[in-house]
Amino acid sequence: QVQLEESGGGLVQAGDSLRLSCAASIRPFSRFFMGWFRQAPGKEREGVAVITPGGITTYADSVKGRFTISGDNAKNTVYLQMNSLKPDDTAVYYCAARSRYCSGYGCFRNDYDYWGQGTQVTVSS
Repeated sequence: QVQLEESGGGLVQAGDSLRLSCAASIRPFSRFFMGWFRQAPGKEREGVAVITPGGITTYADSVKGRFTISGDNAKNTVYLQMNSLKPDDTAVYYCAARSRYCSGYGCFRNDYDYWGQGTQVTVSS
């Protein structure tokens, strides 16, 4: 059974940093496209960052320069380093995995194969 388990969320103040982790049981991890999505109350789920098997990254405009996605194939884990957090970043953050090819902003479609349960990130002003 495939599992994606997020961790690292919490309550922080504006300007603080958090690092989210997503431990994945998928195999082979190195061949999957891994994405971070988020959903704020009353809003649709949106793509935040994606990393391809080749290490190419794509970011939503709203997080460019502040968030960094990275992967550790040895640990089957993908990370989302979030710096300079803003209240608008408040949302439930989801990790997702797909085996089918995508590129650029096309990877922000919701048609991923596997999803985690999500972790809450709350940024106070």
